[in-house]
Amino acid sequence: MKKTFEFLKNLRKNNNREWFAGHKTEYDSIVKENKVFFNKIYAELQESDSLKGIHIFRIYRDVRFSKDQTPYKTNFGAGYSRSKPMLRGGYYIQLEPGNSFVGGGFWGPEAKDLLRIRKEFEISTTEIEKITSDKTFVKYFGSLHGDSVKTAPRGFDKDHPAIDLIRKKQFVVMRKFTDQEVLSDDFQKETVLTLLAMRPFFDYMSEVLTTDLNGEPLF
Repeated sequence: MKKTFEFLKNLRKNNNREWFAGHKTEYDSIVKENKVFFNKIYAELQESDSLKGIHIFRIYRDVRFSKDQTPYKTNFGAGYSRSKPMLRGGYYIQLEPGNSFVGGGFWGPEAKDLLRIRKEFEISTTEIEKITSDKTFVKYFGSLHGDSVKTAPRGFDKDHPAIDLIRKKQFVVMRKFTDQEVLSDDFQKETVLTLLAMRPFFDYMSEVLTTDLNGEPLF
């Protein structure tokens, strides 16, 4: 990871096409190394999960609708999706000097899935609170994160005891890593352990999204 971080630090200072073109050979070499790392993580996850695939994100930014016109991202990232429809949730790894993290969850649930989750929390939050208060979950992620709507969604009581959960439109977890931690020999191991710590959360949400409010299977 040392070469990756050195390249990204230099790219941050020289985020232009001329500099990138002059360092394309270096970039290509680093991409190959990162693919090896991301694929090792994929293989380890597959031993205990069923993944649909791996998506390694391109470094090129889409600047068509952005005020920031720098052409390149200053990070390398990869996402891993589980095999739908029975398994839900997605894993994500980002490598960036000063901003590396391992995360996952539900970034943009479809409207019907979001409603189903909210309805579940309206009925009971016992299971999700048990998961998010577990010592392993707290150790790795602290708490459940994600953007929320400003007020109660349509059809929900603004005074409901679980309104903070019901207002959420994203359900994500994240563990940040220092540069020193990323560069250590234990980073791959810690990455896998972090991803595996999401499983109780993912498995619960998968059960919710594959059953109706009576607990009957949808598939």
